[in-house]
Amino acid sequence: MTLPNEPSLQKLQFYVTTPYQCGYLPNQLAQSLIASPQYLVNTQIYSGLIQQGFRRSGKFAYRPHCEHCRACTPVRLVLDRFNASRSQQRAFKQHQDLSVRILPLGYQENHYALYAQYQRIRHAEENMQTAPSNDDKEQYRQFLCHSNVESLMIEFSDTEDNVKIVSVVDVLQDGVSAVYTFYDATDRKGSYGTFAIVWLSEWTKTLHLPYLYLGYWIANSQKMAYKQLFKPLEKLVDGEWTES
Repeated sequence: MTLPNEPSLQKLQFYVTTPYQCGYLPNQLAQSLIASPQYLVNTQIYSGLIQQGFRRSGKFAYRPHCEHCRACTPVRLVLDRFNASRSQQRAFKQHQDLSVRILPLGYQENHYALYAQYQRIRHAEENMQTAPSNDDKEQYRQFLCHSNVESLMIEFSDTEDNVKIVSVVDVLQDGVSAVYTFYDATDRKGSYGTFAIVWLSEWTKTLHLPYLYLGYWIANSQKMAYKQLFKPLEKLVDGEWTES
């Protein structure tokens, strides 16, 4: 088991979860490596962990640790050489009239309503069109409204003050991590996901940080295919960040 070895991380302990159903590849079980105790994973510590392939879900820092699978590949966008493609520029221009608010992490009912709608439409096969419950709201809170690091919610609204996109991000020592983005999936002509990444890349540059972390890329997952369209993209392979 390869564990982080920087001095600042030595107080952490790591444990492997029991197997659970993989959310990306069908008919596969997954396991994760969890950093513990949670309260020690502050911005400084997490900045070291994310460089070694970890991600954050609520107050948990984790990375995939599957016995027979290495499909999850951490990726990050190198911002000083990133130039949006023509299609990405079109997506940005399409939605550049959206107003932006940068908010502290917290629960808002309209954000949850957009999230629940996004989940129903984008992942209908998983949710079976069931109505949101109090358990769903609590899961949302735990997933996106709790953090031990410097986290923000970036809200994009139209001219009628309808929230169209919410991006949850972590601001780290060497970049910004895009934790999760959800948007109005009823707009079939929108390119909100692409717009959000281009916007975040430009915003991260204003913070004078070199990387936008985009989570995991999986070659055989259609959900992850869009990440390959952003260049230059670095992948963490065998402990080294290399350009794809």
